[in-house]
Amino acid sequence: MENILLVINIILALILVLLVLMQKSEGGALGIGVSQENMMFSKSAGNFMTKATGVVATLFIICSLALTIVSRGDLTPSSSVLDQVDEDTPTIPENNN
Repeated sequence: MENILLVINIILALILVLLVLMQKSEGGALGIGVSQENMMFSKSAGNFMTKATGVVATLFIICSLALTIVSRGDLTPSSSVLDQVDEDTPTIPENNN
């Protein structure tokens, strides 16, 4: 189950990256002046891309949470390192000057 969720999560991450990269720029956020007439997609395609990005992002978050919940079952409780220290710890010898 964990492997299936991991593969789905990776695929959703790749789709999300592609969707974000395909969207048109909303204007000079990085100082790049690109006119809107030169864009590949029309305004209706931009709305579709925005909605698709939101859906894929939501699925990615749900899949990530499910992967975390499933993988928590494999964890075994461990004790602290301080609990494993022996009671009779060696003492530092005094300097005899």
